[in-house]
Amino acid sequence: MEPETLNIKINERESVTALLYPAPKRVRLGVTIVLGHGAGANQLSGFMREFALGLAARGIDSMTFNFLYTEQKRKLPDAKERLESCYRAVIDAALKHAKLKKNRLVIGGKSMGGRIASQVAAANGKHIAGLVLLGYPLHPPGRPDKMRDQHLKEIQAPMRFVQGSRDAFGTADEIRATIKKHRLPATLYVIEGGDHSFKVPKSLGSQEKVYEAIMDEVAEWTSSLKK
Repeated sequence: MEPETLNIKINERESVTALLYPAPKRVRLGVTIVLGHGAGANQLSGFMREFALGLAARGIDSMTFNFLYTEQKRKLPDAKERLESCYRAVIDAALKHAKLKKNRLVIGGKSMGGRIASQVAAANGKHIAGLVLLGYPLHPPGRPDKMRDQHLKEIQAPMRFVQGSRDAFGTADEIRATIKKHRLPATLYVIEGGDHSFKVPKSLGSQEKVYEAIMDEVAEWTSSLKK
C-alpha cells in the first residue's frame, strides 16, 4: 500500500512532509510509531522506507517525516530547539489524525531522529507509550567523553534500544552500561557484529535477515506495551 502524504505545519511560515504507512486492517495492533531520520539522510532513505513498510506490514501504523533542514534541502541539521519543535509538531499531527486517534503512540527513529525523540520525551512524555531508538548516538565516534545520556533519566516511558555491537556512536556494551547507570526503564536488543546502521559482515548472515529480525523484535515489543 502506498503511504499517505501529509503536510505538517511547524510554525507560521514553515511546514514539512510526512508519510503515513497504514497497517493492513487484518493485522493492526492499535499502535502508531513515529520515526525520525538520521542526520545524513531524509525520510526517503532506503533504511527509513524499509523499516516503515516492514513495521506497517507487522501491524504498526508507521509515520516518517522530514526535519525542516532536509525538507528545505539543507545538509546541516538545525539547532536543537528547531529539531525538537519539528518533532513535537509531528507528534501532535499523529495524535490528531483521524485514522490514528485511538492508537497508542510510540516515538523514536534512526540515530539523530531517535535522540531528538528522546529529548522530546524527556521534556514532556505525555501521550508517549514507548520509545524505539534505532542506533542511539550515545556519543560522537571516538569521543566517549561527549556522552548524550543525561536527559535519558528524565524519560518515564519504556525504551527499547536497538544497537549494533560495534556501533562507533556507542557500542551495545556502552548502551547497557548507560541503562544500568541511570536505572532506565529500558531494554536492549543487540545486533551482533552490527555497525551504526546494523550492517553486519557477510559471515554473520544476510543483511535482509538482520533487518527482518529487528522489525519482528520491534513489533513484538510495541505490541506488549500497556494500553
